Amino acid sequence: MTAGEDRPVPSGDSDFVVVANRLPVDKVRLPDGSTTWKRSPGGLVTALEPLLRKRKGAWIGWPGIVAEDDEEAAGIDDVDHSEPIVDDEMLLYPVRLSGDDVAEYYEGFSNATLWPLYHDVIVKPIYHRKWWDRYVEVNRRFAEATCRVAAQGATVWVQDYQLQLVPKMLRMLRPDLTIGFFLHIPFPPVELFMQMPWRTEIIEGLLGADLVGFHLPGGAQNFMILSRRLLGANTSRANVGVRSRFGQVQIGFRTVKVGAFPISIDSAELDQKARHRDIRRRARELRAELGNPKKILLGVDRLDYTKGIDVRLEAFSELLEEGRADRNEVVLVQLATPSRERVESYRLLRDDIERQVGHINGEYGEVGHPVVQYLHRPLPREDLIAFYVAADVMLVTPLRDGMNLVAKEYVACRSDLGGALVLSEFTGAAAELRQAYLVNPHDLNGVKDKIVAALEQDPEDGRRRMRALRRQVLAHDVDRWARAFLDTLAGDPGADTSQLVDTEQSDRM
Repeated sequence: MTAGEDRPVPSGDSDFVVVANRLPVDKVRLPDGSTTWKRSPGGLVTALEPLLRKRKGAWIGWPGIVAEDDEEAAGIDDVDHSEPIVDDEMLLYPVRLSGDDVAEYYEGFSNATLWPLYHDVIVKPIYHRKWWDRYVEVNRRFAEATCRVAAQGATVWVQDYQLQLVPKMLRMLRPDLTIGFFLHIPFPPVELFMQMPWRTEIIEGLLGADLVGFHLPGGAQNFMILSRRLLGANTSRANVGVRSRFGQVQIGFRTVKVGAFPISIDSAELDQKARHRDIRRRARELRAELGNPKKILLGVDRLDYTKGIDVRLEAFSELLEEGRADRNEVVLVQLATPSRERVESYRLLRDDIERQVGHINGEYGEVGHPVVQYLHRPLPREDLIAFYVAADVMLVTPLRDGMNLVAKEYVACRSDLGGALVLSEFTGAAAELRQAYLVNPHDLNGVKDKIVAALEQDPEDGRRRMRALRRQVLAHDVDRWARAFLDTLAGDPGADTSQLVDTEQSDRM
């Protein structure tokens, strides 16, 4: 089905629809051939699942299992809106992906082209035309699936970099819909984005939305500049001239709002769970299992080259070598969730990290007492919360990160006002969590100094810092983030328009 066909576009019954690359649950094939469902990993699920349950909405996404072939994946029954998966109060609609879809749309264009480009080209992006073609095809499939689920006049919230073409495709198919788009990763500077061979198509895709949201004003300003440069200068496109003003881009007769909406977490729920006696007991057990060290350093990340895991390992190694960290008193726990293991750069990263861990333990550990405890697997949520409660210093050192919800989760779990947060300046969270020990992850000496400062902080100063951090995180939770975005999308006169980006500065650039 295309926008140019005359036959009516089908519609469903859901008034509120989230469209994301993944469902909040994964379909898993068991050895006996049967299937079951388990919760998906990732910050997006953590952020949006509570919201969708409250709104009793629909979620469209890939269930994490590969279709047998392209024909099955592209079939008209991608979404059977008569029989959704019912998960508590959510309706889940799976979109099928074939092995080629996963290799070219997801591992290829999304994670070997867009991801490195949007993260400051830490790894060189690869621009394959075949990957782009598959990205277009899969985005079309998501748009058509959304058409079959969304009711007339529904609100559709499209999520993240894998689906940047969906807003325009959906606008062409269903002009009755109100469409929002939110980018969960950084949006790159103009000079980097201009590398993209399909730069205009992506900007046009995003401008199909009624509201385009970013974590930070800088990303929104970059988008505003690119909208004018790539579309405003092209006078051959009928009715596509771009005019921008405060938080808006004018596309012909349509107005697209642009805003910065820093995402957060369900902080009250985490705070409550972290206070539970079972979690507190498990935290004490973890300290005992680690040999009751005087101080525990903790890192919690997907195994990704943007996260700066190598930075904190190198800093810790040098602190041990210099005697500024006592190997008998300090343990570093690194929890690394497996990620994109079929992508070459991720396989190389895992090898490098595990080599670093082995080197540090070989130099400074003892039999039965490694100084780095490294786990390369997902942990149950309760165990992760217990680690947050047990850790004296949380290390969040990405080279680039859209927000980083781990930093906020740690703060939400510290009702005792204990602990310290070492946080990269290049995370979105750093704009809010100013009382953390902020570091430039490219400055190794600076990282080392802040780790030592966090380890040796005065208890009263630590409580003051944590109290201020918790005030921010508990007040600005995921509900407030979603409400600000959706109220702005709906044109609510009471919406907090202070989050719409002021484009006057970008107009002069």
